Amino acid sequence: MLDLANTQVVDINYQAADTAELERLMREGRISVGIYIPPDFEKRLQQPERAAAQLLIDGSDNIVQGAAALLARPARTSPYDDRPPVMEIRSYYNPERRSPVNTVPGLVGIILTMTMTLFTAVAIVRERERGNLELLITTPVRSSELMLAKILPYVVIGLIQVSLVLLLGGLLFDVPLRGTLMNVYWVCLVFIVANLAMGLVISTLAQTQFQAMQMTFFILLPSILLSGFMFPFDGMPRPAQWIAEALPMTHFMRLIRGVILRGASLSDLSTEFVILGAFIGVAMAVAVKRFQKRLD
Repeated sequence: MLDLANTQVVDINYQAADTAELERLMREGRISVGIYIPPDFEKRLQQPERAAAQLLIDGSDNIVQGAAALLARPARTSPYDDRPPVMEIRSYYNPERRSPVNTVPGLVGIILTMTMTLFTAVAIVRERERGNLELLITTPVRSSELMLAKILPYVVIGLIQVSLVLLLGGLLFDVPLRGTLMNVYWVCLVFIVANLAMGLVISTLAQTQFQAMQMTFFILLPSILLSGFMFPFDGMPRPAQWIAEALPMTHFMRLIRGVILRGASLSDLSTEFVILGAFIGVAMAVAVKRFQKRLD
């Protein structure tokens, strides 16, 4: 174990009592790789034809699988060195290493971030440009009520988008659904509201619809690059991880992959839920605070 830690590739974060605990930690997203050392480990070391230990891999991330495969093999002394792996690899959740299994859940996040944020980002700006805010001046509508009215119709649209992506992912790419469908919709609902709240904040900052669109793409690109959709989160520099933690899509990626691919329950992923809920509260408070029902 000390030798593995010294490779600077593996961080030893937990010590589990058995494989069941390792599987639970992996299902909750706390670890990506687990190492099982059998009781006859020392005897196996004297038998080069046998793997000495077992490497348990979270197959919901193909990049993790590739790195773990390299870790399991001994260092080659020559191109003709064909020694067997030091550790036997056991891949969970995506043993075939099919890319659509990892990509489709992430596409849900990208589509929702782009559409939901853009829809609401131009909402208030469009009302201001068209002069519709004049009508609101004579009504008793409060800022919080206006914000909710702008959000609710798009929630339905977002859930329809989620249904279409899941349906096509299952029919065309045979993407499994190991968690419950209701948990998937709860995760997506919270993420939809988070993106809508972020779009409302953008709409209170932008002066024109073009500015609102630019700000939306300014959020979208980091969300794609830093959320773990394209690159492994733990492999990014520390400052990039700090930025990623402030983006809703980072937490959604952990939630949606946990529910769809690993079959995790909502209680297993409660921390990510709390973070998204806090983001919604802050974003809505900022949007209501900045919105002023007046023309100047």
